[in-house]
Amino acid sequence: MRCGAVVVAAGSGERFGGPKQFAVLDGVVVAQRSVDLCRSVADVVVLVVPEDAQEQGYGADVVVVGATTRSASVRRGLSALPLDVDIVVIHDAARPLASKHLFVSVVAELSEQVLDAAVPGLEPTDTIKRIAMHGDRRHVVETIDRSSLAIIQTPQAFRAATLRRAHASGSDASDDAALIEAVGGTVVVVPGEIDNIKITAPGDLDLAERIVGRR
Repeated sequence: MRCGAVVVAAGSGERFGGPKQFAVLDGVVVAQRSVDLCRSVADVVVLVVPEDAQEQGYGADVVVVGATTRSASVRRGLSALPLDVDIVVIHDAARPLASKHLFVSVVAELSEQVLDAAVPGLEPTDTIKRIAMHGDRRHVVETIDRSSLAIIQTPQAFRAATLRRAHASGSDASDDAALIEAVGGTVVVVPGEIDNIKITAPGDLDLAERIVGRR
């Protein structure tokens, strides 16, 4: 099976105070780390960046400019992949600490022909409550059974034909697996990784530095 990857690095990084995907982590740009990780499974890697960052490819084979939403940015990256790829891996550039083993794990799941996607997930360890606003206060509506929940990460692996079909609607979702679910595809969850944090706020970069330091 031929595999291609799309690294999503088109965000503005408002909560970080700038484009977090181009911050430096232990001497290497975050986006570069994510592109390099994709090389563990992918024959070709597409990097999706903001319009003002397209001159530097960070090791990707193809660089494309993103769109106003994550899903639309993924679609631009997907359109830049060769049509003969069988498997597509989608990875958020802001998760530079995923292991190569995790990439191999999600791709390996798709050797089962009945599956359309494989995503990594962690079991929630904290109590989860559903809330609703009553006036200016947030009230608890219910406590949710966390045994049936998972905190989903990237990289996510997809059968290319199903992913293209899911994106054909032009819909938006928080991740690509949700679009697969919407067209009736089968998604499985493999064990995620605690260290596979998403860099969102400045403190996350400090945490990532500490994780790299103990490896």
